Amino acid sequence: MRYEMMLPSQIRAAIAANTPVVLPLGVLEYHGEHMAVGMDTLAVTSALDILEKEAEIVILPPFYYGAASYAVEPPEGTGSVQVDSSALHPFARELFTGLLRIGFRNIHAFIHHQSENFAVGMPTDLAFKFGARQAIFSFLEKTRGEGWWGKASMADYYARQSDGDDPFNWIKIHPLMTAETIGQYPFDHAGEGETSLMMAMCPEAVDMTAFSGERWYVDSARRASAEKGQLGRDLILAHMRKVLGLPHGT
Repeated sequence: MRYEMMLPSQIRAAIAANTPVVLPLGVLEYHGEHMAVGMDTLAVTSALDILEKEAEIVILPPFYYGAASYAVEPPEGTGSVQVDSSALHPFARELFTGLLRIGFRNIHAFIHHQSENFAVGMPTDLAFKFGARQAIFSFLEKTRGEGWWGKASMADYYARQSDGDDPFNWIKIHPLMTAETIGQYPFDHAGEGETSLMMAMCPEAVDMTAFSGERWYVDSARRASAEKGQLGRDLILAHMRKVLGLPHGT
């Protein structure tokens, strides 16, 4: 279900069922001459297009305006849009606060951009992680009062945490490709891995007739294929199904 198309009764039903609510999180960044600048976000939205047909999930409108950085190329004539993480953090905090107030308690965001460093964090995912934590703490204090954690009703907190019933799990930020996935599929920038992924998941985002091998990071794209991209797609979908608690695909 696309959130912007839902009726209030459908929103209430999704809250009651604890349906996963998913934010596609990404950037607009130069990916060589042969690939669309939205690649990082399109990888997430294309995967969600598949999952939406398999199970009940709520898909929020994608957020494309992350911290792309100009590390790859300057923006002039290349299309990269850089929004500093200091601007992203308050937006993330307010967005997640709003979703909690609506009633959602099973909120997820998936990001592909720079996520090979997800364990230590990069500007976009760190901004959204910090915003999520702040939103949860503030929401709990407003709804349960100061000292909520120290009350007798929370005496089983650690047991509930091990069972997954933990308010700090209401919002989770995930990499689209885990370390395990990266061990089985090439992680790159506009090279063989990403180009193959787009060929399999969003072929209209690739035009190999425009390919230029002038930059080192695109050189391996010569070996890209839709067949190779299908492996990455399947690994991504398996990971997403697992963290969202969805049935295995057919």
